[in-house]
Amino acid sequence: MIDKQIKIGLFGFGTVGRGLFDLLETTRPANVTLHRICVRHAGKDRGVKADFTTDPEKIFNDPEINCIVELIDDAEASYTIVRRALSEGKTVVSGNKKMLARHIEELIELQAATGSTLLYDASACGSIPVIRNLEEYYDNDLLISVKGILNGSSNYILTKIFNHGMTYGDALQKAQEAGFAESDPSLDVDGWDSLYKLIIITVHAFGTYVAPEKIFTYGISSLSDHDIRFAREKGRRIKLVAHVEKLPGNKLTMCVMPQLISTNKYIYSVDDEFNGVVIKGLYYDKQFMFGRGAGGHPTGSAILSDITACLYNYKYEYKKRNSGPMPEFTDDISFRVYFRYNLPHQLKLLPFSRIYESYTSEEYNYVVGQISLDDLRMAAPELRRHNVFVAAYPRD
Repeated sequence: MIDKQIKIGLFGFGTVGRGLFDLLETTRPANVTLHRICVRHAGKDRGVKADFTTDPEKIFNDPEINCIVELIDDAEASYTIVRRALSEGKTVVSGNKKMLARHIEELIELQAATGSTLLYDASACGSIPVIRNLEEYYDNDLLISVKGILNGSSNYILTKIFNHGMTYGDALQKAQEAGFAESDPSLDVDGWDSLYKLIIITVHAFGTYVAPEKIFTYGISSLSDHDIRFAREKGRRIKLVAHVEKLPGNKLTMCVMPQLISTNKYIYSVDDEFNGVVIKGLYYDKQFMFGRGAGGHPTGSAILSDITACLYNYKYEYKKRNSGPMPEFTDDISFRVYFRYNLPHQLKLLPFSRIYESYTSEEYNYVVGQISLDDLRMAAPELRRHNVFVAAYPRD
């Protein structure tokens, strides 16, 4: 029987905070209590009975609270809360992937210095426990790659396009109405949310931290009917994919971009707001994890799992950062891509080393060609300024 009691001081009561509250009300764990909630605005009717405050000190200075749970959407405010809590030796659970992607190395060092604990499985793939699995099961040098759909909102949009024949604009509106996409959906559809998650996953998969600005990131906001038609003609679907892979010579590469997925791939059939992660290694080949990646209750369940893990004094060991030389990041690789452009001069945006297929018309043009990841990263700002679309186009 566990004698330890967890008393939570919660920052934020948005979609995930409310989801956590509902789960605690439903499951009523004997050793976990939501003690106090800090919110930005006082007096707002939130429809629940709880001890709300707008003063962070009432959480930090409460001797009964022994677990800080941070679920706010402001990355800088999140960093301030988490850094202070860890500096004071407290246990912290966070779901803020943007904050973690920027500050994870510092927070790892802070935990080591203070003996505090920071858990954040919910930051990577909603309800899928990918971080803890990478820490515990894949804690060896057999791991080759982690690849998948890490953003439920963009996947919901692409599902409506390919399964229901919607246009991109109509699918986006449907996602916003369903609560899967914000009024400003750029974080999801332009790949940034997937990027932040990939950075966190990579730290646990391979030990290496790579800053966001070094990684080629491109989303689906410029997707057109022409691109959808091309994918269908080739018997493929477009998915927004995050990918990290270990290369010979103790190198690794990372990117986030649309990909033309063939029917024989696991993630081809990952639909709606679900996430799917494929982990590949020596000898065990590929293993697939699947689950809901968006929504208050799925993400809240991951937060609750981290909270209950604190009952057993669980903490990440960051084994890959302490087991020898970490792989070095490189984007000196090349692969096949599909590039759709509208005006002839836009073809010069990408310096292809080889062209395999091309098409020109009055309405649009495309090429299928070989290009380096480094060249894609260098061209990314210009690509975003034009109404063009680029997607990885694997041969299988």
